[in-house]
Amino acid sequence: MPSFDIVSEVEMTEVKNAVDNANRELTKRFDFKGVHAEFKLKDGTVQVESESDFQVQQMIEILRATAMKRNIDPTALELKDTAHVGKTFSQEVTFKQGIDQTISKKIVKAVKDSKIKVQVAIQGEKLRVTGKKRDDLQAVMRLVKEGEFGQPFQFDNFRD
Repeated sequence: MPSFDIVSEVEMTEVKNAVDNANRELTKRFDFKGVHAEFKLKDGTVQVESESDFQVQQMIEILRATAMKRNIDPTALELKDTAHVGKTFSQEVTFKQGIDQTISKKIVKAVKDSKIKVQVAIQGEKLRVTGKKRDDLQAVMRLVKEGEFGQPFQFDNFRD
């Protein structure tokens, strides 16, 4: 029986490239001249640091733009609360990896409500979709792409 997996993964090498490009863009911007502002990547988390909260928000937009240029979906970025220590403002940005249990259940419910004749199984941080017809599987792919689930999805291991 044909099947495929629904996954949500971000390529960490692309994240590293996006952070490098964002740091490079900071050196070119006149509004960041003579200001301590930088992006630090450590263990899949990007630390955004600057001297004011407004600049941190500008830097988040720079990171989002460079991530989009590297084909990272902006919905994969997850922002933490802004921290203020001394005269430095910082914010952590993480990238969503894997599918949450609650989102998995929403996807399964959406597929069942659509009456497409497939079986969906939750397997840890991914979903396995199995059906008799390729058209049904492609309909599930379309349903997941068009759905508002709050993160990007990829489709792997399409087997006939």
